[in-house]
Amino acid sequence: MKKLLIVIIGAIALQSCSCSSEYKKNPVDALIVQMSDVKPFSIILEDMDVDGSFSHTYLHKYKIITEDADSIPQSKITGWKEVSEQYFRKNENNLGMEIASKNSTGIISKSAAPPGYGNYVGNSRYGHWQTGSNGNSFWSFYGKYMMMSTMFDLVRRPYYRNDYSRYRSGGYRGSRPYYGSKTSSGSYRYGTNSSYTKQTKPSFFSRKASKRGWSSSSSRSSSNNSKSTRSRSSSSRSRSGGFGK
Repeated sequence: MKKLLIVIIGAIALQSCSCSSEYKKNPVDALIVQMSDVKPFSIILEDMDVDGSFSHTYLHKYKIITEDADSIPQSKITGWKEVSEQYFRKNENNLGMEIASKNSTGIISKSAAPPGYGNYVGNSRYGHWQTGSNGNSFWSFYGKYMMMSTMFDLVRRPYYRNDYSRYRSGGYRGSRPYYGSKTSSGSYRYGTNSSYTKQTKPSFFSRKASKRGWSSSSSRSSSNNSKSTRSRSSSSRSRSGGFGK
């Protein structure tokens, strides 16, 4: 009887482990498949969140940039999409970054880069490099595509040519993440931990600090002592559905 009880407990534990590690399809890959006939496009990690106090649900929200029939870029923000913990951890440093793109020739990149680097920055179809009064060369969109300056917030964070040249010559595209050069504060210009992201997304960092399930693998033990102070109704989340038109 004792042996039978041990076997039953072991089976329950194994089943629990199997359920918790159930494979979750990467929503970015799903979006790429849905947009197989679309080019160019960019997928930017717009937001991240973690729900649950004990069993955690990991969530992403994306901004998708495509072009209309007149080749004018347009953006759409998706609903919340559930991702695996592994994929969530992989992208913890990529808030505001372009995490997938397809260029006009159909080449796809899934390495994180500053938004717009995959298709628009450095492309003479959309703009040109301009030299400022301080001697620094920065990217300027043509009038037809001026909305992209707002889309990428180039007023507060200009795209400098030396950063882009380092991205192009360093073999980053399609191979490894690129966060730009370091600023005077010691942080990189792009990504979750950049000064720009901390200034423009204060609610994200406040939310992150309040969640038990958020801690990255390097600081999980200390972060797990914090308490969750906010809950969300599951009805407010969209964890399925596609890109739409």
